[in-house]
Amino acid sequence: MDQLEIVKLELFKVPPRWLFVKVTTKGGIVGWGEPVVEGKADSVAACVRELEPYLIGRTANHIEDIWQVLYRGGFYRGGTILMSAISGIDQALWDIKGKYLNVPVYELLGGAVRQKMKMYCWIGGDNPDVVLEQAHEKIAQGYRAVKMNATGQMPWVSTIKDIKSVARNIKLLREEFGNEIDIGLDFHGRVHKPMVKKLIDELAPYDPMFIEEPVLSENNDALKHIYSYTSIPIATGERMLSRWDFKDVLHQGVVDIIQPDLSHAGGISEVKRIATMAEAYDIAIAPHCPLGPISLASALHLDFSSPNAIIQESSLGIHYNQGFDLLDYVKNPEVFDVKNGYLDLLTKPGLGVEIDEEKLKEGQKIGHDWKNPIWRNEDGNFAEW
Repeated sequence: MDQLEIVKLELFKVPPRWLFVKVTTKGGIVGWGEPVVEGKADSVAACVRELEPYLIGRTANHIEDIWQVLYRGGFYRGGTILMSAISGIDQALWDIKGKYLNVPVYELLGGAVRQKMKMYCWIGGDNPDVVLEQAHEKIAQGYRAVKMNATGQMPWVSTIKDIKSVARNIKLLREEFGNEIDIGLDFHGRVHKPMVKKLIDELAPYDPMFIEEPVLSENNDALKHIYSYTSIPIATGERMLSRWDFKDVLHQGVVDIIQPDLSHAGGISEVKRIATMAEAYDIAIAPHCPLGPISLASALHLDFSSPNAIIQESSLGIHYNQGFDLLDYVKNPEVFDVKNGYLDLLTKPGLGVEIDEEKLKEGQKIGHDWKNPIWRNEDGNFAEW
């Protein structure tokens, strides 16, 4: 097992807003992970460095024990920064183990339950007015499902004019494509409880695939009122970080689709546990993934091994990816080809993504200081982004 002894960790902060970790073993096997919080890459990098002493000298094979030590060994547990650092490290360890055993990671998670995965991609910006053009682009790229923000910034109680404008974009898509595409709507936590039911009334005639994050995750207690109000599937979970965060919403039965992020919710190890918990409650999983190629590959291995995985988000062409995109750091971009709405089963060992380290080094020279915008309502009060 000496060849699996962890000897080195390297970090690459690269545009548009990503952080990669490279874990190297004594035998030269390399694993890649994506430990990042959008807008807090330096904080996560510092956390990875704080965790490094728990990794150097350990065998990369001991994925579960390492996860437990990283999560529980510091006394204080959870939080976006720690969980994202653990996530990237965990991804890299699974990558190493798959390469060592010469099998794709999903084989180590019980094997594939499907041969291809349904995919969706983002269209429009925060106030999308080019939705038709971008939807046609995504369909030409092979997608049959898209997602967009349902609203821009919204006050706690909106005007009737703002409420009526919410359905404009999904109405355009339904008129253009009929029922030939699926359309997810992301409330992005921008909407407060007083407005959710009214907005659902406006959107329901256009049959969204799901409504995502109808309220902020700290207000999940409101989901019981929302869930019983509509037949539109309710999705949430991108800001929930562990099985303990998901426990209550699963038990209460107030969500149809959970959306943990493989770079925030403890990596492959923890999200596999979350997916299995959800399956026991007959709830689907659709991992959140607006990030880079390693995070997406990790999500796909989870999808391929989870019977309740229904659709996978891809960041290809997302509006955040200015200047650099999902495939720019990948030597084998063909693994992410989407055909007739689906991505074929990955077959290469480990995560199956060959990272172009020279491109990473070029990107590292540029770096990034990405921050999400700060929004304010017309009266100057802070508005959720």
